Amino acid sequence: MTAPRKGRVKPFEGPAGGWGSVRSLADILPRERLGPVALAQLARQNKTEGFACVSCAWPKPADAHPAEFCEEGAKATAWELTTLRTTPAFFQEHTLTALRGWSDYDLEQHGRLTHPLCYNRETDRYEAISWDEAFAAIGEALRPISPKAVAFYSSGRTSLEASYMYGLMARMFGNQNLPDSSNMCHESTSVGLKAAIGVPVGTTRLEDFDHADALFFFGHNTGSNAPRMLHNLRSCRKRGVEIVTFNPLRERGLERFTDPQNPIEMTTLRETDISTQYHQLKAGGDIAAIMGMAKFLIEWDDAASAAGAPPVLDHDFIDQHTKGFEDFVALVRSTTWKTIEKESALSRSAIEEAAQVYADAKAVMAIYGMGLTQHVKGVDNVRMLVNLLLLRGNIGKPGAGPMPVRGHSNVQGQRTVGITEKTELVPIERLEQQYGFSAPREKGLDTVETCRGVIDGSVKAFVGLGGNFLRAVPETEAMERAWPNLEVSVQIATKLNRNHLFPGKVTYLLPCLGRIERDVQASGPQAVSVEDSTSCIHGSRGKIAPASEHLLSEPAIVAALAKRLLPANPKVDWDAWTADYGLIREAIEETYPEIFPDYNARLFTPGGFWKGNKAAERIWLTESGKAEFFTPKSLNAAGFEDADKRFRLITLRSNDQFNTTIYGYHDRFRGVKGTRDVLFMNVADMLAEDLTEGEIVALESDAGDGVRRRREGLIVTPYDIPRGCLGAYYPEANVLIPIEHHADESHVPAGKSVPVRIARG
Repeated sequence: MTAPRKGRVKPFEGPAGGWGSVRSLADILPRERLGPVALAQLARQNKTEGFACVSCAWPKPADAHPAEFCEEGAKATAWELTTLRTTPAFFQEHTLTALRGWSDYDLEQHGRLTHPLCYNRETDRYEAISWDEAFAAIGEALRPISPKAVAFYSSGRTSLEASYMYGLMARMFGNQNLPDSSNMCHESTSVGLKAAIGVPVGTTRLEDFDHADALFFFGHNTGSNAPRMLHNLRSCRKRGVEIVTFNPLRERGLERFTDPQNPIEMTTLRETDISTQYHQLKAGGDIAAIMGMAKFLIEWDDAASAAGAPPVLDHDFIDQHTKGFEDFVALVRSTTWKTIEKESALSRSAIEEAAQVYADAKAVMAIYGMGLTQHVKGVDNVRMLVNLLLLRGNIGKPGAGPMPVRGHSNVQGQRTVGITEKTELVPIERLEQQYGFSAPREKGLDTVETCRGVIDGSVKAFVGLGGNFLRAVPETEAMERAWPNLEVSVQIATKLNRNHLFPGKVTYLLPCLGRIERDVQASGPQAVSVEDSTSCIHGSRGKIAPASEHLLSEPAIVAALAKRLLPANPKVDWDAWTADYGLIREAIEETYPEIFPDYNARLFTPGGFWKGNKAAERIWLTESGKAEFFTPKSLNAAGFEDADKRFRLITLRSNDQFNTTIYGYHDRFRGVKGTRDVLFMNVADMLAEDLTEGEIVALESDAGDGVRRRREGLIVTPYDIPRGCLGAYYPEANVLIPIEHHADESHVPAGKSVPVRIARG
């Protein structure tokens, strides 16, 4: 049994925000050896003419707070601005094999990469190389490989400009193998919303918070993953908006909040209660819970009709704008309360309380995260949520509609400009006319398919534009074993991470500028752009000195790779694009004229400029031309049945991390400090398993595929979590997720309900 990292677990009694956020910021700045220069940059964060936060995609308001950053955003900024450096000399002291014993935190904490590096297999070390040598060698290594065998991955932090160039390069090379961060999180949204309402993104914007009568949350930890939203939630509660939360764990940000920017609240320790109802349903129980609410709404509507009272459902909207209502109603009527209560682990009375709030509200926003999308039936989860909204016409009016909360700061925007494996999502004919080439029509590889290809050897080369792919994906052990078989591995990054420690036969590590750093090209200082969760486009301009004089920008690196990889094309001037990013934006505007008119002129519009959304106008771009009700075949979104000794594992993010980036070992809201080797468990389940607090156990996969997957050294910790469910930290728990345990249709790894058993010894 692997010894766990020692730490302590002590319940946290405070609110989200407050002095805890201030202390967290005070801790990370000196740890990164930052002074006044960092504070000056924080003042520019998420401001017009400033820079877009490098962590989450929460919108940037036109009227910003004095400090328009949250605790997590401040950590991300400090992480990028760190004065610590990982130079070539570091790799003379450490082999890659030895570095695999380092933690994720220690690898990135060592500091920013400063030079382009090439892996020397004989010494098992990275060595410095010139940019020209690196680009020439990469092009020479990639060109002979079949385009179908090369994957071009991109992280959701990559700008719109670099993403557009990257997708174009891949298609001109001959494939649409463009897996990205969205494949791992909100692809279920993209598939589910598009099928239901004709657009793959949410329909709401920041101003909708001012018009909503009720907010319904599903599967989102706002306090850790989008803390700036807490200001909107606080404002809603101050005017009496009901907030109903469905989530297996009680997350502090959806319970209580103290505004760090409010002097009265800080000095008096005053708190705002956020959720007016909090329902801890079983992992995978969302379809059942929504089915229960729908059952009440339909029954109440029947009673109102019989009594001659005003209807509960919006029949005018349903008749004019939807299809499939009768089939859905028939399913709702035939579903028993026994089944609903069993699958949701909620009582009928609790669901009735939530349904009553929904019925009383004139405008409802449905806000959700990966607690809906990362299940085998994740797409069904999204579609059931749309069903609920359609019943009372809660799409296409102020204060109403779905609001998926995205992770990485431009993960939604990448899709907008062509980072997708799906031909139907890209204006292929327009690209061909614009650039004079024959684009591939064959569907490319998504993240799950790329992982399969790495394991079975059909993927022979991988180019990563940011991210920590090998750490973020499931089936960790098999992926790490297979990665060295790649013919070519190219990683573009700012810091060292675990993916970089598993080289292919030819491997290059290319350090890039961060978004906060000054990017000066031939035409002068440059700006880039990103799209937030609400489909608003924002300009971003870095002003701090680069971490090293040897760094190149992401657009410059992509352009240099393209020039080495592709034959010359008179219609694509990669050098001109590198010299002036405004020309890239003009090219994007030509490809997507409906979305980006006057792109350069609107780049720094306060609050961003909205790209539009047809469903928000009640124009449904579905096959039927109407919004589609959906009839699920199962109320269990987990994709597997409960069995004796089998648990549903929920992978969790800490308050001290963003995706695979670990900022430290203090998950303040859950009371965990000094360790990530924790197994959160219901007390009744502990008694049933004869486990005691602090006992060290392992988790083993119970997927039934005969593959042994094991996560050792977990500290049993009693926690307020539904029976039959466990919690453990991501990405360390990814070793337990089979590559084939993913959402139907969307292929999102189903990390929110993983079948596992507890093992001793």
